[in-house]
Amino acid sequence: MALRMKACMFVGLFLLSLAWKAAWAKVQVNMEDRVEVFLGDTAQITCMFTVSDSPDNVIIQWYMITKTNVRLRIYYGNGTMQVVDRGGQFTDKISVKGMGNSSEVVLTIRDVKLEDELEFICHVNGRSDGSDEGRTVLKVFASPDRPIITGEESGISVSNEYPTKIGSCEAKNGYPRPNITWYRDQSSLQNTQDGVIVGTLVTKESSGLYTVQSELHLNVVKKDKDSFFYCEVSYLVPGGTKMTETNKINITVYYPTTSLDVWVESPKGSVKEGDTVEVHCRADGNPQPLFTFMHNMEELESDLNVLVLKNVTRQSNGNIMCTALDLDTYEESLGQTELFVDYLDPAILIPKDTHVMAQGEELMATCNALSSLPTHTVWFKKGKKVAEGHTLTLKDAVFDMAGTYVCVVKVSSLEGLETSGSLRVFVEGRPEIKKSADPVQEVSPEKSQKLSCHARGYPTPVITWSSSDKSQILKLSQRETEDEVLSVVSIKVTSDVTAYCNASNDHGTVSISFSLKAIVPTTSSAPSTTVTTPLVPVTVVAPVTVTTVTPVTPPKRVKKEGSGVIIAVIIICILLLAILGSVLYFLYKKGKLPCGRSGKQDLTKPNKGGIVVEMKSDNTEEAVLLSVNGDKKPPSDQ
Repeated sequence: MALRMKACMFVGLFLLSLAWKAAWAKVQVNMEDRVEVFLGDTAQITCMFTVSDSPDNVIIQWYMITKTNVRLRIYYGNGTMQVVDRGGQFTDKISVKGMGNSSEVVLTIRDVKLEDELEFICHVNGRSDGSDEGRTVLKVFASPDRPIITGEESGISVSNEYPTKIGSCEAKNGYPRPNITWYRDQSSLQNTQDGVIVGTLVTKESSGLYTVQSELHLNVVKKDKDSFFYCEVSYLVPGGTKMTETNKINITVYYPTTSLDVWVESPKGSVKEGDTVEVHCRADGNPQPLFTFMHNMEELESDLNVLVLKNVTRQSNGNIMCTALDLDTYEESLGQTELFVDYLDPAILIPKDTHVMAQGEELMATCNALSSLPTHTVWFKKGKKVAEGHTLTLKDAVFDMAGTYVCVVKVSSLEGLETSGSLRVFVEGRPEIKKSADPVQEVSPEKSQKLSCHARGYPTPVITWSSSDKSQILKLSQRETEDEVLSVVSIKVTSDVTAYCNASNDHGTVSISFSLKAIVPTTSSAPSTTVTTPLVPVTVVAPVTVTTVTPVTPPKRVKKEGSGVIIAVIIICILLLAILGSVLYFLYKKGKLPCGRSGKQDLTKPNKGGIVVEMKSDNTEEAVLLSVNGDKKPPSDQ
């Protein structure tokens, strides 16, 4: 017992001495537990120390702990020298700063590799102050490439007994190893869930980086057809963790058919006779099953899930049934719809086609058509609306009421459903001649004049022509309708004449006259004097009266309105000639005209350069010819 107590006292004294020694140690080293850096970057490991003596006397040594747990020195330095140990993996890529009077040194490692992820020791020797050391672990990180997700291209059936592969996800070249988590919509999928299997394959590449592949297997259900699947990749970085998501994928899910939808796709809305109808059938299963169409219990050919009915009629009304056979379960599903075709029968008119009514009578006509929908009727004549409704009423019939009436029956609620009919109305009565050209017309003699006569009535009038002087009347054309006639004739006018157009039918005769006035053309012959001023002076022997030589011209036809102007011009010319004659006579009496009397002129020869004027004295009928030089010729010389 006493021996045991002595042993305990010895141990206590030993521990106390160690604690006392540590409390009075003069060298202390402080370092971070870890330094984190990305692959390829530069790492800096700081070693802080305190000594009671001058830092110049301190010796710094850096060590690394290898993967095999061997301590190797990589650096040695003091106040006078710095040495990097040769032959190691850090020989050419480290440097140390802070030696000298500093109490902090920094180990710098350039271009950090994965193999540089080691534990580093900073050993500080204060000589007389003792020594101390600290440790830091260098951690290296590499972010993986963007993850890739692929889904199964073939469909997955909900009837599969075991989980089926949904897709795979891959994250390459990460360090440390990245983690992959699968998601369906916003919910993560874990192996612990029923019907979920997640398989992971980790590969370490020759570069030391990790590639992680993950596959998801699942028991799918019908609602998975609308779900989206994706992967989330999480990986470490200096100072924390990052996450990256893949694209979202959708899978094809096969599930059996439980019901069918059948509907009329075209035309939209109501169906009318003559339309082409498309009936579609769709199953709620996937893939779509085989469809069979039946119309009123008769099987019809169809293209996949579409039935086409062309030119439908009211007989097409009835039930259209669609049957689907599921190829997986061999179960049959049924769907159906009702087809109703609207129609509009041809218009029925009463009276129909034609109707003859006497003047003053009243007509009530009706127009309607059998239809599956309400109708609206409008009456037209010559394209203009004359009435609205199923009934047309004509009171106190006159010729203007005759013609063709068209009734148009429409279904307002369904465009394109329209029919029409026509009624020809005749009004009986004595003919009536429509007003034509002016009944009094002026015509040049020997000219032919066209005349037209337009008469109406029922029965169709017969037109005859006659004239007051039995002139020949030539028929040019005649156009007849059921109650009108237009006759065009030509009559040759030699003198005033009256032409008569007579229109007659069973109810009487009417006439109209055309008075044609023959116009005698106005002609006039104006006297003209041919006088040419001589080139030399002319001496007049005795007072003379100038007799004009008037050329005879054939009468010209002139327009009636221009004869006054011509007569005025002729009168002016005569006055000018009279004035000229008076002036010549006056000059002759005064002896102002230096006219010679000598010389003769042969009248048988042409008189060049002058004119011959025949002049008669007031007392005799003797003709005096004046030559160019003014000599008087005796009668014997003429």
